[in-house]
Amino acid sequence: MQRAIQVRGVSKLYRIGTRDQMNESLGAAAIDFLRSPLKNYRKYRSLYRFDDVDMAADEGGRNDILWSLRDVSFDVDQGEVVGIIGRNGAGKSTLLKILSRITPPTLGELEIRGRISSLLEVGTGFHPELTGRENVYLNGTILGMTKREVDRKFDEIAAFAAIDRFLDTPVKRYSSGMKVRLAFAVAAHLEPEILIIDEVLAVGDAAFQRKCLNKMQEVGQEGRTVLFVSHNVPAVSRLCSRVIMLDQGRLLHDGPTGEVISRYVNAGMGTMAVREWAENEAPGSDLGHLRAVRIRDESGQIAGSVDIRRPITVEMEYELHESGHHVLPNFHFFNADGIQLFSAHDVDPAWRGRPRPAGRYVSSALIPGNLLAEGTVFINVAVVTLDPVVKVFHEREVTAFQVIDSIDGDSARGEWTGDMKGVMRPMLKWTTRYTPSEELPLRRVAGSED
Repeated sequence: MQRAIQVRGVSKLYRIGTRDQMNESLGAAAIDFLRSPLKNYRKYRSLYRFDDVDMAADEGGRNDILWSLRDVSFDVDQGEVVGIIGRNGAGKSTLLKILSRITPPTLGELEIRGRISSLLEVGTGFHPELTGRENVYLNGTILGMTKREVDRKFDEIAAFAAIDRFLDTPVKRYSSGMKVRLAFAVAAHLEPEILIIDEVLAVGDAAFQRKCLNKMQEVGQEGRTVLFVSHNVPAVSRLCSRVIMLDQGRLLHDGPTGEVISRYVNAGMGTMAVREWAENEAPGSDLGHLRAVRIRDESGQIAGSVDIRRPITVEMEYELHESGHHVLPNFHFFNADGIQLFSAHDVDPAWRGRPRPAGRYVSSALIPGNLLAEGTVFINVAVVTLDPVVKVFHEREVTAFQVIDSIDGDSARGEWTGDMKGVMRPMLKWTTRYTPSEELPLRRVAGSED
């Protein structure tokens, strides 16, 4: 497989920090600038020169420089769809700007084979005084396309962007949503060998976001290379076969989508996967208190994420202060939109119909794989007594975990890589019977003669 992108030891360093004494007025500042042009030129040049920096040493202790990227290396093959994830400030956008040749690296080298089309920020690459139509042709020219080639794609671009009425209006009058729709349409339809997209799903409505995802899937299926940066974990999981994770400018993980996203989600949601209370802070009543709620994977480890195909266990630890009550522990599961997915009541036969003595309990429920849809699941926890019904405790959104669906083809989505509706995604048993055409009864055509 031919390499589309090779990155070797790329670092990006910025000087951020020195604060000079401020002039008392604007006039004084102007006079100071005119009196010392050489001094000001040197100050400006020092922002981009790092002769005083030991590049091989760890400069984390200095407050006047910032390593936005540090010694990043990876390869991307032609036709790969690669996601790039990381928290804010991880270096994702800086990396894409270097790959798009907007800014050079401070150290390292990269080799890119193929024509690149980038969508990094809303309106990037557009001339505000030109119309939408003129900007389409301008971008095509920058990509090395002829007018005839752009003509052939223009109707598709206009239809995708859905701004037909405004194509002859200057782009400076566009809303941010209109700009990003046109920018994505131009980037995706002008047939680049490499498509670089940064957080396009942060702007626009749900319908437009689905169109973008479907178009990026189409681009990838055509054998072109796609680099996709997003905080939308389900979108990255559905679109990409491989993911690179950055953290504080360094490449932390690079591998299969499910594996890297699990690490990313666990790092961000690990604290949400377990909730514990000290004795004097535990929620509850005179009847009992909630001491902990934990989410565990099938190996028993605390987990903030789960592969959609794998089981996950939710457990609550609680204390009952009075003996003789018939109690019912229960969980309630909600998605990120606040829609209740289902409820689960304790049906352990060992305690069914039996009053429970005072003491500490751990009740757990096993959620099978291939049941939940992808996304974030929030959990409410409660214990009530029966006959009469009295609330012991009821805590809302105590914990949460992320369900991740890959595109491996062996989950309920099968070979479908597009959007899937619904709040649940059970794996159903399918059978299909086949009859060869030659064994089918002859169909009589209306008006035909025997």
